[in-house]
Amino acid sequence: MNGKCILIVDDEAPIREMIVVALEMAGYECLEAENVQQAHALIIDRQPDLILLDWMLPGTSGIELARRLKRDEMTANTPIIMLTAKDAEDNKIQGLEVGADDYITKPFSPRELVARLKAVLRRAGTSDNETPIEIGGLLLDPISHRVTIDGTPADMGPTEYRLLQFFMTHQERAYTRGQLLDQVWGGNVYVEERTVDVHIRRLRKALGETYENLVQTVRGTGYRFSTKS
Repeated sequence: MNGKCILIVDDEAPIREMIVVALEMAGYECLEAENVQQAHALIIDRQPDLILLDWMLPGTSGIELARRLKRDEMTANTPIIMLTAKDAEDNKIQGLEVGADDYITKPFSPRELVARLKAVLRRAGTSDNETPIEIGGLLLDPISHRVTIDGTPADMGPTEYRLLQFFMTHQERAYTRGQLLDQVWGGNVYVEERTVDVHIRRLRKALGETYENLVQTVRGTGYRFSTKS
């Protein structure tokens, strides 16, 4: 496995199965959704590295989902490849205009799909997700899943780690408790918003006196990670 997670959104099960076989043979982890509602829940919960999105879906269309995802700061940078039987030039232009990174017309060969997918992932630079993040003496290494503070391993739980990773990769922006729940806990998990406050306190304690002030309370909104006082 190469560690990349691909969400396949298509209401035709045989097409999803064909894509899953091709992608798993190429080393990708696959998630499946047959409509926009399932897809949105998986996007929030699992944060896939790329979305293969069918244009024609029951209810809300794939093109409308792509438009929503590209408007939302949380998902704006997630690469999208549109899959569709529509091969008219106007349709391709419409797909690209809403933010799709590529457009593949059905029927397509599994080899072509994998090649195009790899190209989009390279352009998106998703490998940057594995680059260590360092702020002063605070270092988070996504590969080893470790946090060190001035060279000493930090003692923090898995939720505090995920919270810190999200903050360090989304600095200088205020997030509500609801947004943090979606991004850190996942959209399919029911957790009360006040639980966020508990984990924020634990995270600050784990960061210690030198770095706890990086996690700032924004009155009336929620929290922000900032190197500015």
